[in-house]
Amino acid sequence: MLQASNLSKKYNGRTALDHVNVEMGDGKIYAFLGPNGSGKTTFMKIIASLTKQSEGELLLDGKALSIKSRADVAYLPTETHAYPFMTVGEFGEYYKTFFKDFDEIRYKSWVERMKIPFRTPFKVLSSGMDKKVRVAATLAREAKVLILDEPFNGVDLLAREEIEKMILEVMSDNRTIILSSHLVEEVESYVNFALFFNEGRLLAMEDVEELRSSRGMSITDRYRELLGRVGE
Repeated sequence: MLQASNLSKKYNGRTALDHVNVEMGDGKIYAFLGPNGSGKTTFMKIIASLTKQSEGELLLDGKALSIKSRADVAYLPTETHAYPFMTVGEFGEYYKTFFKDFDEIRYKSWVERMKIPFRTPFKVLSSGMDKKVRVAATLAREAKVLILDEPFNGVDLLAREEIEKMILEVMSDNRTIILSSHLVEEVESYVNFALFFNEGRLLAMEDVEELRSSRGMSITDRYRELLGRVGE
């Protein structure tokens, strides 16, 4: 379980994350939703131990997250982290070298399924292919927490469907998956909880099934309700 208590982050005096309190359990998929600059990526980077909170506490199974926790967290950044000259096969070798929990067989299976030759250098991949390969490498890790920052950004419908399949394939009762997306409707069918952010604040966390059954609302409806009020 991930537990954030009064978690805040400031950059040069600007508040990027503002006293966030939330618990995220195992076996669930969480969607971080909100406009650009709302705090989603900052929160993800704190969980991934790529930046440190200014105040507050973040625990994974009761232990404070730190650089040592990186073995428990797999993180996909929005920007590509593959060298242009690196081939798809070499990217898998790169992950295998740095991450002991990397499942090379799973990675190769996904790449083959996507019909991407292993000798293809990243510099000739389309943005959608690049994203699918990087998602495959991230999800091929046996990490307890999987974080995908905008995995659907810049990819077409078929690529999105392939990424969704990979996410669902690796989901298990002892893992937590966190993703962010501007395509609110696209995550409706398979995420368990939706967290709505704006200006560094967590506005609400909703159980998607409960939202649908008890209030007759979709994630999109709730997004409009919460974010439409901002500035009123």
